[in-house]
Amino acid sequence: MSTSFLLRNGKRVFSVIGGVCRGTDALSRVHLVSRRFIVDLSYSTHFMDFKGSSIPSSMKKLVVTKLSQNFRDAVALQTVPVPTPGDGDLLVRNRFVGINASDINYSAGRYDPTVKPPFDAGFEGIGEVVGLGLSASARYTIGDTVAYFADGAFAEYTVIPMIKTVPVPAVKPEFLTLLLSGATAYIAMKRLGDLVKGETVLVTAAAGGTGQFAVQFAKQAGCHVVGTCSSNEKAGFLKTIGCDRPINYTSEDLSATLRKEYPQGLDVVYESIGGRIFDMAVNNLANKGRLIVIGFISGYQTASGVPTVKGGTLPVKLLQKSASVRGFFLPHFLADYKEAMGSMMQMFAKGKLVCEVDCGDMAPVGRFVGLESVFRAVDYMYAGKNVGKVVVEVTPPSLDSKL
Repeated sequence: MSTSFLLRNGKRVFSVIGGVCRGTDALSRVHLVSRRFIVDLSYSTHFMDFKGSSIPSSMKKLVVTKLSQNFRDAVALQTVPVPTPGDGDLLVRNRFVGINASDINYSAGRYDPTVKPPFDAGFEGIGEVVGLGLSASARYTIGDTVAYFADGAFAEYTVIPMIKTVPVPAVKPEFLTLLLSGATAYIAMKRLGDLVKGETVLVTAAAGGTGQFAVQFAKQAGCHVVGTCSSNEKAGFLKTIGCDRPINYTSEDLSATLRKEYPQGLDVVYESIGGRIFDMAVNNLANKGRLIVIGFISGYQTASGVPTVKGGTLPVKLLQKSASVRGFFLPHFLADYKEAMGSMMQMFAKGKLVCEVDCGDMAPVGRFVGLESVFRAVDYMYAGKNVGKVVVEVTPPSLDSKL
């Protein structure tokens, strides 16, 4: 019998050969019982020392302490011990975390009513691996850079199952935009949009985190793209990513503009606002039009979480146009996730995909740095101030970092 165990540098720490244990003191406790061996996992501390980074014993993280759609009321900043990764886990030092409209749905307990506070907040992060379990070391090593889409991202350090991570070439916030916002647009457009060259596509909140990608993917499919936004600055940005007709709804009547300029209707609508915008989209669908609902942010801050729509007339309107409304929730399409990420990473590397990031540099109090600024970042996004994906810098890079 010959079994080897490897540390991060690939060196053999010890081996069991023919029932004889040879190795270092770090892994000295191996017991042979009836030709089986048991390893004392206390050696895991040896996996947690990236270039002498001296991982602290405690860290900060955001925890949902009570259910509420008011993020500031629901979430508290706490100091807790730094977690230790299990056998198939990575310990990631978060450098950037993403802000999503759904963060307040999560804090309100709308996704899983069985989950009760306290529980960790945040969906996506990117950083470097500073600790890992034995099985995880077969795929990753200390210092690798990874992104992930999983619960508990709003923390200085997060333990993530290896299978939920995506290796990335560098810790750049642009990669973070792809995890949820980009993947939602890519998969929804591909699986539910049925895009055909020459069709007219409307993207609501087009200059936001996911809207920017819907615009680009529709344009890549050869479609005429219309995008709604709330400022001239956002309209200018939309033009740079290929939007044919940005509509600033603060200075133009959206419904009147659509009726006048697109009398044949909209073939596809990528909709994330809800309420009256949803009703407007339904009224402007073309024959065989497809309305993709990826959210309804206008209702998230209300007690119910759902904005009012004119549902009573919806069946007849869809029937009259042979149109359809299609819901999209990313966790239901995880079978498409790997292909989507791979394709988007290639497009970004080749300069064929813009991943706009808004770190709050133009926000009243300045750039979003540190977990404390997550609260400001959520408010900033809900105020409609962002251009692109809202991202918080959790920890700036160290001076001696190779990243």
